[in-house]
Amino acid sequence: MSNHDNALAAALHAIEWGYEVFPLSINKTPIIKSPHDKGHNCQGMHQCGAPGHGVGDATSDPELIRWLFDQAPKAVGYGIRCGARLVGLDLDRKEGVDGVATLNRLAGRHGFDVPRTTTVCTPSGGFHLWLAVPGGTIVPNSVGKVGPGIDVRSSRGYLVGPGSIGRKGEYILHPKTGYIEPQPIPEQLLTLMLPPASRPQSNRPRAAMPVNGVSRALDGLVRVVLNSTEGNRNDRLYWAAAKAWEHVRDGHVAASDVEGPLVEAAIRVGLGAGEAARTVASAGRGVAA
Repeated sequence: MSNHDNALAAALHAIEWGYEVFPLSINKTPIIKSPHDKGHNCQGMHQCGAPGHGVGDATSDPELIRWLFDQAPKAVGYGIRCGARLVGLDLDRKEGVDGVATLNRLAGRHGFDVPRTTTVCTPSGGFHLWLAVPGGTIVPNSVGKVGPGIDVRSSRGYLVGPGSIGRKGEYILHPKTGYIEPQPIPEQLLTLMLPPASRPQSNRPRAAMPVNGVSRALDGLVRVVLNSTEGNRNDRLYWAAAKAWEHVRDGHVAASDVEGPLVEAAIRVGLGAGEAARTVASAGRGVAA
């Protein structure tokens, strides 16, 4: 079979395991071009009926994923939507950074065992660990927050599925584990993934921002990023993220509601996922400082 057909077959296996998937390019990015102009706020083809929304197109319908792959004849991989059921721990081993060693040090320092869970071997020599969180817990996406070489893929994020092909090679299930149901994140590790507790506030009550006001504010910040051009994309992303983090600091919005939409908007205007996530995280640290 071709790499395209192999990726489709692997994506169908992931659907059988209970996940939502969508096609990826050899660059590990969504391959179907957006049907919308810049500045749109469509969240997926469930809204507009057309594909091209990245993780927003993820589906557990076998016929629909076959159709999506038909729309993307150059697709050689697939993404698995992360969220409440699945949180991915991406352990990089490159450029002198070893996420596996970092995780082992954290386990020793904080007194937890790394779970034996589904593990995907990446072409660069790293691993993706598939983990589960307690119901109702929202884990934000992050790059390097837990430790050097450790990225977290959660709400509005995705993992490259086993059976996918990237420029450096194939993503495969670890031969010693195969597929097993994602195991719970140890409590100590979960604490490292979550945002720090809110700072103590003054006794003077703060006026709450209306929910529709928060939504409009975040939509406006996402539009700032979507309307950026080459040369000012990163600066605009940083500015928008800093404003969004102020809403998080004030308790008006959750961190998980900020990171995903801004990173996705940045990807749509041409920034890399890692660069965008680092810029958003950096803006958060600037606000907290």
